[in-house]
Amino acid sequence: AHRSADCELAVLREPVGVCAQIVPWNCPLVMAAFKVAPALACGNTVILKPAEQTPLTALLLAEVIAEAGVPDGAFNVLTGFGDTGAALSAHDAIDKVAFTGSTEVGKKIVNAASGNLKKVSLELGGKSPQVVFADADLEAAIPGVASGFLFNHGQTCTAGTRLLVEDAIFAEFTQGVAEHARHVSLPPMRAAQP
Repeated sequence: AHRSADCELAVLREPVGVCAQIVPWNCPLVMAAFKVAPALACGNTVILKPAEQTPLTALLLAEVIAEAGVPDGAFNVLTGFGDTGAALSAHDAIDKVAFTGSTEVGKKIVNAASGNLKKVSLELGGKSPQVVFADADLEAAIPGVASGFLFNHGQTCTAGTRLLVEDAIFAEFTQGVAEHARHVSLPPMRAAQP
């Protein structure tokens, strides 16, 4: 910033306002905490819309936040299906939408939010790379890389599902990762209740 003798530079930090925060089913408490805590700390009000498969975590979080003394109305939970998230994204009283989930839904949120030009932040699916060089400790790297794509059944937005391995160790490393994965026992996923 440029400052001259007759000009003062001022920075004014203000809350955004009402923040709709839409979180996915995987790691529901962690994902909510990543969004809710900073928004409340900056003086915003929050409407948390959990995934329809995991509303109880968000409702328990609301109880804990109320017990902590956060004023009524500063933190709210709105459960429902995709139409609930769509309504929040399009509502003129919402000043910001923060969404973590699929690229397909993210595109819908951007379109819905355009009505009043609200702020939007999106954390969408990706292909997170893991890089392994020839001088790596393969005994440590193999289980480390495998956990990067097996953790939480691979259902994380940072799952290391793209491996970049130096040619000199490619065959040995990929064989080691495949062998490691063969011996990993994942707990069964529970089907969502209708």
